[in-house]
Parts: sequence; C-alpha cells; structure tokens
Amino acid sequence: MYPLSALAGRGGLLVNAIVFRGWCLKDFIQGLPKAELHIHLEGSMQPELMFRLAERNSIALRFSSVEALEDAYHFNNLQEFLDLYYEGMQVLITEEDFFDLTWDYLQRAHADRVLHTEMFFDPQAHLERGVAFETVINGIFSAMEAARCELGISSLLILSFLRHLSGAEALSLLKQVDEHLPLFAAVGLDSSEKGNPPEKFEAAFEYARSKGLKAVAHAGEEGPPEYVWGALNALKVDRIDHGNRSLEDPSLIKVLIEQQIPLTICPLSNLRLAVVDDMSDHPLRRMLELGLKVTINSDDPAYFGGYLNDNYRAVEQALSLSVEQLGLIARNSFESAFVKNDVKQEWLSALDSYMCSYQ
Repeated sequence: MYPLSALAGRGGLLVNAIVFRGWCLKDFIQGLPKAELHIHLEGSMQPELMFRLAERNSIALRFSSVEALEDAYHFNNLQEFLDLYYEGMQVLITEEDFFDLTWDYLQRAHADRVLHTEMFFDPQAHLERGVAFETVINGIFSAMEAARCELGISSLLILSFLRHLSGAEALSLLKQVDEHLPLFAAVGLDSSEKGNPPEKFEAAFEYARSKGLKAVAHAGEEGPPEYVWGALNALKVDRIDHGNRSLEDPSLIKVLIEQQIPLTICPLSNLRLAVVDDMSDHPLRRMLELGLKVTINSDDPAYFGGYLNDNYRAVEQALSLSVEQLGLIARNSFESAFVKNDVKQEWLSALDSYMCSYQ
C-alpha cells in the first residue's frame, strides 16, 4: 500500500488521493484493534430492542413507534438526554432483558474490532424500580461470558453512582452489595454533573478503593475544570470520563499530561449534547497535540448516533486525523484499560502489527 503522503504528492492524482484517503481510512478504522472505556450499557439500548423488551414485559411506551422514539433524540443539554435515558430503562426487568441488552452491545463492539470494553451500569436506577441487584448483574455477566466464549471479546464492568443522589446513598449501595464488589473493575460517577461536585462522593470512593477497586468519574463535560480537580484530588480517580473543559485550566492540563491521566472522550455525545456546536470545533486534535492521553468512546451510542467506529470516523473526517494519530488513540485505549500488563502487551502487539501493515 502506498503511503498516503506519497499518493497525495502526485500532482495529477490529488483528487483521487483525497478519495483514496477517505476510503482507506474508513477501512483502516474498521480493522483497527481498539478498546472502549466509556460506554453506558443502558445507553446502548437501540429503539428496536426497547420496543421488544416493552412488549415482552407488557410495558406501554409513550412513543407510538421506533421512528417516533428516534425523533425524540434531539437534546439541548445533558439533562434532556438523562430524562429520556431513565425513562427508557423501565423496560429492563428480568435477567433475560439485561442479557439481551449487554449481548447486543457486545456484538456491535465486536463488529467494530473492539478487543476489550469496560462498561458502566447504573444499579441505583434499577434498585429504585424494584429490580434486584442480582437480577441485573446475573443478566449482564451471563452475556459478558457468552461474548468472551463466542466472540473472543474481553469485558469488565464498572459500577456507577448517580451523582444527583447523595454521597450517603452511594456508600450505602456499596455496603449493601459488598459481597459482589470483587466482580467489578471499578466504581464510576455519572448522571447530572452541574451542581453535583465530586467531593460529595469522597467517602464512597474511599470505601471502594479499600476494597481494591479502581475509580473513574465523569468530570468536565458540562461541569467546570474544578470538577476535574475534584475527581483527581478528592476521588483519586485513575481516569477522567470526558474532561473536555480541562482545557480551560493550563495548570490542570499540565497535571493531566505529567501524570498521563487518561481522558475518555466521546465525540458524537459531545455533539448531540451541545458540548461542541460542530464536530470541527471538537478539542480532541488539540488534546492530542498537547500530549494528553485521550481515548475515543461512544458513551450512549443508541441515543447519540453511533458506536465506536462511528466516533472514530466522525473525528477523523472533521479534524483530518492521520493514521498515526488514530493509532495513538487506539494505543491509549489499551494502555488505559484496567487489565494486567501482560494482557495489554498482547493487544498492543496486535495493534503494532496492524499499524505496520499501513506503513
């Protein structure tokens, strides 16, 4: 295969080179080995699955059709999305429902050549509906095991706290499910960011760390840079989910670079929730050039218009990312995963081999 720069340099073939670049990078992204580190299982529920589960559980949706539901996926901010997100969860009742939800996402991830994924779930949103914790995790873990055996995809689960609830409720949840905590890779923090600083959850995160769990937190999506500082200092997180607004604070940028704290960036989510007005305004390229350890993720793909490869393609097209930059993002995703180093090295070796084929 010709290097893209060489093709583009052949004067009479400039137009063909541009077309070639588009097709080449689409194929490159499709085959690129990668990990996904910021995906909400409940946010991966496609409208067709929601209607199927609603029918199975005799639940009446307020939308008359799949098309009517999709028409509602126009959000002006995070809260508008969350209102619909929690409404959609009502169809998840049985172990089979949670299996189907997880299996559907893992199949889609496998098709995008995701070798490893670390998935969020929101137990508090299910417990308050009367769904037992064991029902939720039995269904999810059954699908994770099936995907490991049948698809060869590795996956871990992250227990997330709803930040619009209290820190005391988060700590109470951990103690309630204490015997199950070894099943999880980490705890996380999601839901409404504004007005809910990370410091609310310091005790819950300290308890989770005492049980050997890693920590991540949504910060700097709609909330200010101070929330990223809070996630780092009060919650002692290993990764920042989103972190876009970190760029507003030069001292914070310096710390994130020096400590190589991963940022799990979600481009299509940022566009759909008006974090950026246009994908060409997305800060991901600047983050890369600064030396921040960024990864690309799909967040809530059923609501935001695309799974992982859709997000890669969107930023590649809007920001003219190179093969090398896309490969670096994939490398960051493996290096930032909560797995043993020897497993990471296997994935990184596969990535290196793939990148060599595009030299």
